[in-house]
Amino acid sequence: MPLLALTALGVVYGDIGTSPLYAFKVALAAGVKSGLGPAHAAAGIASLIIWSLVVIVSIKYALLILRADNRGEGGVVAMLALLGITSGTPNRRGAALLVLGLVGAALLYGDGAITPAISVLSAVEGLKVDAPMLGHAVVPLTLVILLALFFVQSKGTGFIGRIFGPVMLCWFVAIAVLGVAAIARHPAILTAVLPTHAVGFLIGAPIEVSFGVMGAVFLAVTGGEAMYADMGHFGRGAIRAAWFVVALPALVLNYLGQAASVASDPGATSSPFYSLAPSWAHYPLVAFATVATIIASQAIISGAFSLTHQSVQLGFLPRLAIFHTTRDERGQIYVPTVNWLLAAATIAAVLIFETSDALAGAYGIAVSGLMAISTFLAALVARKWGFPLLVVLAVNGLFMAVDLFFFGANAVKLFEGGWYPLTIAGVIAFLMLTWRRGVQLVDIARAQRRIEEAQFIAALEAKSVIRISGTAAFLSAVRSGIPLSLATHLRHNKALQDTVLLVSVVTEEVPVVDPENRAEVHVLSAGFERVILRFGFMESPDIPAGLRCARTCASAADLADATYYIGHETVIADQKVRGMAKLRESIFVWMQRNVTPTGASFGIPSESLVELGTEIRI
Repeated sequence: MPLLALTALGVVYGDIGTSPLYAFKVALAAGVKSGLGPAHAAAGIASLIIWSLVVIVSIKYALLILRADNRGEGGVVAMLALLGITSGTPNRRGAALLVLGLVGAALLYGDGAITPAISVLSAVEGLKVDAPMLGHAVVPLTLVILLALFFVQSKGTGFIGRIFGPVMLCWFVAIAVLGVAAIARHPAILTAVLPTHAVGFLIGAPIEVSFGVMGAVFLAVTGGEAMYADMGHFGRGAIRAAWFVVALPALVLNYLGQAASVASDPGATSSPFYSLAPSWAHYPLVAFATVATIIASQAIISGAFSLTHQSVQLGFLPRLAIFHTTRDERGQIYVPTVNWLLAAATIAAVLIFETSDALAGAYGIAVSGLMAISTFLAALVARKWGFPLLVVLAVNGLFMAVDLFFFGANAVKLFEGGWYPLTIAGVIAFLMLTWRRGVQLVDIARAQRRIEEAQFIAALEAKSVIRISGTAAFLSAVRSGIPLSLATHLRHNKALQDTVLLVSVVTEEVPVVDPENRAEVHVLSAGFERVILRFGFMESPDIPAGLRCARTCASAADLADATYYIGHETVIADQKVRGMAKLRESIFVWMQRNVTPTGASFGIPSESLVELGTEIRI
């Protein structure tokens, strides 16, 4: 547990751990607009940040949301699985929840484009404190650091965590020590831990100032959602231990220290974090902060990888190349497409906004929306698990009110930059919904052309089709009827192997399927069987391995030489066929033609694979 908790520090808490670099400064700048002196505003803002950490991260996420795990996995998509919502959910309620969940998932990608940019920029900008002439080098240096970060992702989060965990532990110790030193010089600031300071500040400030401050205060809790998204990597216990033992105490001490520094010296308002350190330590602290912010970006990137894997397995995204980076941990994965799309979006954010203060306007709106959706879905999960309605309304209703307040506070920043992550989230959600609907239309077209098993077997026996030695496995998207690939094969070749397996892969709404429940075999006739292979949404399906576990009519030697047949469907957007809008159909066709080949997705060697072409119009 201690080693796993240390690794979690490096992957999960990098984002929230580096928030002191910019969150307090931005909130203070908004707070002084109320006319309060910096000292008074500093105490109120520190209190607001501390209690936001307690309510949102400690109570809501660490104690409650982490309980809503799907056999150890977390994230919005895992919540949908807990509710029984899949890409094929037919009823209206299920479809609405599915759309809501996919929007929440898309918001995580929008947040992923902003987090690395604002984290690294805020650290590198520390150079300007003592050397303003280096201001022109901030953006180029930030871009170099970000590119290096995305290049190293292929090594896997386990590799990164082992390196980053000890560094992040040192970071939390350092910011705690800096905070304690400032508190010792101004101990009166300790009263800011009382919630009365937070409430008094909000009541005394004009409503527009309160909203501006709360939008900035929310920057201090962004990264808390990574606790849930990354739960499958490290487990609930390690994530909680790392938070309550190390991260939370260090953050509280540092924010109190920044408030104490401003209370003692109002001139520290422009850079309250770096004011905690003596002048000789500024450059080393900038270097250390830069390393820490590189780590900060890791939580959101690894969370995006996990989310993508779950979405692909549940049918919300097309098949993408997904690589497992270690044999010891099934959650350690790397998704090249997501990695480089995130890299492009992050670099674009740096080039568009150029400063962390400008990026602060773009930050928060996506995360606050995701948190509100998570709270709502968690309430439904709690009801499904049998918790009383009044308890769920009281607990989740309180958190929902807090989430909506923060979302409203961040929504006023829409035109200051909030449009950027929302645009990214909107595009991702559109693609997810388009893919889901397109797959449904293709399934409908398949069903119209599919022959029933009994009819096919009767025709097979009546025609006295030539049977040749060997084993043929035909992949089928459904668990009934004859695959189009089998009908096409027989029509053109006029012969069929003496052992035929109709293989369907089912992705269950659980992370991992027990090996003894992997295969289900149904005998259709002599030498003709249907095999249903079940995999969890966090597993990579391997059909040859699954068939070796199944008790089929094929021997081990037959399976070793088996030929696998799949249908290579060319989807054509046809306006004469009722389906989606022309643009959506064209986008789906493009996505369908650029997905990872089915054989590679299912672990089938290329030399054993035969593709049979079929044209489908939607």
